[in-house]
Amino acid sequence: MTTLTGATVTGGANGPAAVGHNAGRRRNRWFAQVGWRHLVGVLGVLFSLFPLVFVVSAALNPLGTLSSTELVPTGGVSLENFGDLFARTEFANWFLNSLLIAGGASFASVFLSALAAYAFSRMRFQGRRVGLLSLLLIQMFPQFLAIVAIFLIFGTITDLWPAIGFNTPWGLLLLYMGGALGVNTWLMKGFFDTLPRELDESATVDGASHAQVFFRILLPLVAPILAVTGLLAFINTINEFLMASVFLTDTDAKTLAVGMRGMLQGGERNTNFGIFAAGTLLTAIPTVLVFQFLQRFIVSGLTSGAVKG
Repeated sequence: MTTLTGATVTGGANGPAAVGHNAGRRRNRWFAQVGWRHLVGVLGVLFSLFPLVFVVSAALNPLGTLSSTELVPTGGVSLENFGDLFARTEFANWFLNSLLIAGGASFASVFLSALAAYAFSRMRFQGRRVGLLSLLLIQMFPQFLAIVAIFLIFGTITDLWPAIGFNTPWGLLLLYMGGALGVNTWLMKGFFDTLPRELDESATVDGASHAQVFFRILLPLVAPILAVTGLLAFINTINEFLMASVFLTDTDAKTLAVGMRGMLQGGERNTNFGIFAAGTLLTAIPTVLVFQFLQRFIVSGLTSGAVKG
């Protein structure tokens, strides 16, 4: 009797071996259902943080060269690269030019796209379907394919109106506005289509014009998609390099993308890497601030604007 009882305690369903076996099965089940997701998430975070940590380390490295940069700086921390960035380059002018061009181009893109989306969503006119398809098809061809024709046009504009020609922020702003319509119009149209038409009809019965319906009633309701498209337009414009490198050649007129690219040309890549890293960190500030300001609209804007009209 004692032996049987002891065997039961030792090897039964409630014994230490059984408890350990059940705990192992629970761990395996947890890893199969949830744990592997945490592992993938941690690996993704580490993969994303690696270049950021490397750039921060290069910016704080007092030697300021690519060959001396380490993932974790061991030779001390210094802000010398930030001082050299403003002393040896025209970074302040590049920064202001980029803010002016990106801010103006994103505002114009959002405003023009909103007007076009309102017309395509709320009005019925001849050529409406053709216009929508044309906007979609044109976006399949990058604007850089027309660089030769645009260059010749701006050559004439520079001779007649130098204020909006080459090496001016206004000229590049006009160039970006040429591609303001496109995907943003489709996104906004999808958002406008989700708004009930009874709002327009009731406002029209009360004597409101199309402009009053658009600005006073519908525009506040589509604020989320305006924020999303504005953020995307700002990021794309401030990072644009190909068109800006062709139209901006003077040092004072360059944007951040063009000016900082010049730091790494020729044999200056190794010696200017610390300054370049410092400029990269400062360049990210406007985008982060815009994102923080508009983040409350982003989720609802992306989900609602994707509804097909």
